[in-house]
Amino acid sequence: QVQLVESGGGLVQPGGSLRLSCTASGFTADYYAIGWFRQAQGKEREGVSCISNSGRIYYADSVKGRFTIARDNATPTVYLQMKSLKPVDPAVYYCALKVEPLSASPWYLTPRYAYWGQGPQVTVSS
Repeated sequence: QVQLVESGGGLVQPGGSLRLSCTASGFTADYYAIGWFRQAQGKEREGVSCISNSGRIYYADSVKGRFTIARDNATPTVYLQMKSLKPVDPAVYYCALKVEPLSASPWYLTPRYAYWGQGPQVTVSS
C-alpha cells in the first residue's frame, strides 16, 4: 500500500521560512517523481514544485528563487524548503507521487499523480 506522509506545516510570519517533508513508502519503480501542490481556499490546486528520482527539478514561476526542493532517495523523502513566504502562499500543501518518467507529461498535471498525502496547512500571517 502506497503511503505519503507529510509534516512541517504551520503558522509563519510574512518573510519567514518553513520546511515541509514528504516520505513515501509501499512502492517500487524505476521512474517516479514526487511533486508538491497547493490549494488555497476557493482556488484550484496548483503545482508548486516537482523532483524526479533522477534529480530533475521543476518550479512554478511564483515560487522560483524562494522555494527549494530536495530529495533523499534512500527513504525516499522529499523536502520543500520555503523562504520569504508571502501572503499569497497560504494553502494546504500536498505532496503527490507519480510512477512514470517525469518527462512523460507536464509535471504540474494533477491527474498524473496517483497517490497523494494528507496535506499540511501553511499559514502566513503577522
